[in-house]
Amino acid sequence: MKPYRGATGFAGRPSLLSRASWRRVQAVAIAVLLLLPIGASSALAAKNSEATAATAHVYLLRGVLNIFSLGLDDIAAQLRAQGIPVTVANFASWSSLADDAAAGYKSGRIKTIILVGHSSGATALPDMVAKLDQLGAPVTLAIGLDSVFRTSLSGRVGRYVNFYIANGAGEPVRSTSKFQGKLENINVQNVPGVGHISIEKNQIMQRKVISEIDAVVFGRSPASGAQRPRQPAAPSALRAGGASTAAVRE
Repeated sequence: MKPYRGATGFAGRPSLLSRASWRRVQAVAIAVLLLLPIGASSALAAKNSEATAATAHVYLLRGVLNIFSLGLDDIAAQLRAQGIPVTVANFASWSSLADDAAAGYKSGRIKTIILVGHSSGATALPDMVAKLDQLGAPVTLAIGLDSVFRTSLSGRVGRYVNFYIANGAGEPVRSTSKFQGKLENINVQNVPGVGHISIEKNQIMQRKVISEIDAVVFGRSPASGAQRPRQPAAPSALRAGGASTAAVRE
């Protein structure tokens, strides 16, 4: 007489239910393992971004009397929120600010120098760029917001963007034979609500400025809301020495 074995074929094997449970456990374990490297990479990327931001420095130059460029404070606050060091000062301080930036660059504390100026602050930018070049500290990005005088650009700068209002007080910037870099004169007269004393307060323009800075500091592409579609140049716009002129419509 053969011994009774119960349900033939299942002795010592997991039931169908326990088999399904085991497969679920395996699936969860695989998902966890796949997620771990992603989390580690995200943390590393965030740490690298913080380090990159900390070695940049943005100098924001106000116009006359410090009362017509208060929108630069809003830009400064948004940059600081991203971990980017910022200095806000009157345009008359451009020379001492250049000394500070050059000292930071030579010590390694600053690796990316960025300049932004409004009105007379924008007019002072070419002088600051030239001095920094003489001091051996090239500017990575300079952004002028409606310079009120016609200025000439020399020295080294990765990219110089001059936003100006062609039908107002603003002027294009000319490049000289001593200029090394890329110069763009961009007419923003068609941006809604823009004016000489409001250009740095205008939210569209603030987004453009911050987007340009983020592209340099973090390697991000400019946000879609900050693209600059090319329009026919205004009659008063100038094209000289490799500078390009464009209109901005948002």
